[in-house]
Amino acid sequence: MRLFGDPATSAALPTAAERVRSILAAAHSMTVITDGLRSEVRHLDGGDPMGRLHLHPAEPGGNAEHRPAIRLEFTDVAPTPVRDRVRARVTVLGRLLTPYSDLSSESGAESTCMEFERAELQTAEGIAYVGLEELDEAGPDPLAAYEAGMLTHLLDDHHDLVTLLLRLVQPQPTAAVVRALPLAMDRYGITLRLEERRGHRDVRLPFPSPLDDVEQSGAQIQALFSAARRRSHRNTLPA
Repeated sequence: MRLFGDPATSAALPTAAERVRSILAAAHSMTVITDGLRSEVRHLDGGDPMGRLHLHPAEPGGNAEHRPAIRLEFTDVAPTPVRDRVRARVTVLGRLLTPYSDLSSESGAESTCMEFERAELQTAEGIAYVGLEELDEAGPDPLAAYEAGMLTHLLDDHHDLVTLLLRLVQPQPTAAVVRALPLAMDRYGITLRLEERRGHRDVRLPFPSPLDDVEQSGAQIQALFSAARRRSHRNTLPA
């Protein structure tokens, strides 16, 4: 599907490492599995747990088999009521170098050290594996901590603008589309989910240029609205 803007911008997507860092940065809960026990950690309050967990590269020839395995699981759920709300799942795998401390607690978390094996990002496109060096070099998206509030505000208070954005989708949506909702937003653009009577599809509308800071988001979003208003085609989404 051809999208609005330069066709080359369709490749402007967050890397797998950036997606992982963004999901962790916005996480409010996770599942921890270690020593055969499974526990739910809540109240992360959007604080990146990687900031309170020391990750170390695996040492070749080490005694990893004698260290407790640890598995951290995160689920990225769309903040808007779209179908199939799970956008991605992230799993961080490794071995404990020190006893595990509750990452939602300020006390003791700094003493938790983990020998990192890999991170896995599971999306509708498949599974991507991220190494420690990639994770260290990547940063969370500048909109990661604000995305949920921005998308729900757009949907709840400005749904007419969501419909307006459909003018940028090429080819234009047909009568088979019964609802359009904002699904995701990152430094590169906005993704809409077009729900049909059977199934759905996602379309991506790239910003004129990638964002470096959340303060730039207003101008970039307004640029999309302006471009949509200039389109002469009427969208075909039923009211």
